Amino acid sequence: MIYRAAIFDMDGTLVDTLEDLADSVNEMLAHYNFPQRTVDEVRKFVGNGAKKLMERALPAEKSADENFVLEALKCYDGCYSRHVLNKTKPYDGIMEFLSELQTKKIPLGICTNKQNFAAQIIAEKILSPIKFSKVIGDEKDKPRKPDPTRVLEISESFGVQPAEVAYFGDTAVDMNTAKNAGFFSIGVTWGFRPESELIESGAKIIVHHPKEILQKINFSAQ
Repeated sequence: MIYRAAIFDMDGTLVDTLEDLADSVNEMLAHYNFPQRTVDEVRKFVGNGAKKLMERALPAEKSADENFVLEALKCYDGCYSRHVLNKTKPYDGIMEFLSELQTKKIPLGICTNKQNFAAQIIAEKILSPIKFSKVIGDEKDKPRKPDPTRVLEISESFGVQPAEVAYFGDTAVDMNTAKNAGFFSIGVTWGFRPESELIESGAKIIVHHPKEILQKINFSAQ
């Protein structure tokens, strides 16, 4: 099969954002004098959007209070806007791989459940000079992954059929997104979840380093 487009998750797939996410969560928790969370805890909390991250990070009695969760989310957004570029960096080999796809004139897109403002900043500042044709983060009134609406919006803008799209991610949410959209799913093991989760959620291929991808998948713009 020849794939004519590539769509990526962001956190845990293209860039390592974990420390900035953990620092932002803990700054929010400190604001309310709540106990801090470890980096490994935050690793398990992310993947379903910032609101769900708040529900998981807050003390149980607070996570059940919808109004408080929304208040904490607003505080967290402010914290993350200050931390978003502090420690975040592309994973080893990602920039070289993306550059090869760009040379092949493969249209590139990003769909993430992280806040849209952060997705745009990271794509512009951390992943430059790679040009993504479409970057979509979490926005009000738009469904989050694994709902396929947003990734299908990207593939339609590329003018390709779902079966011609290779979709990359590091979580079950991503593998289910690809399945729901009719994309070919590639699970990456350098991110936030174990390989077993990717296999159990139906990844078609597992890769351990970006340099493996072009050996296993045939990309062509023609």
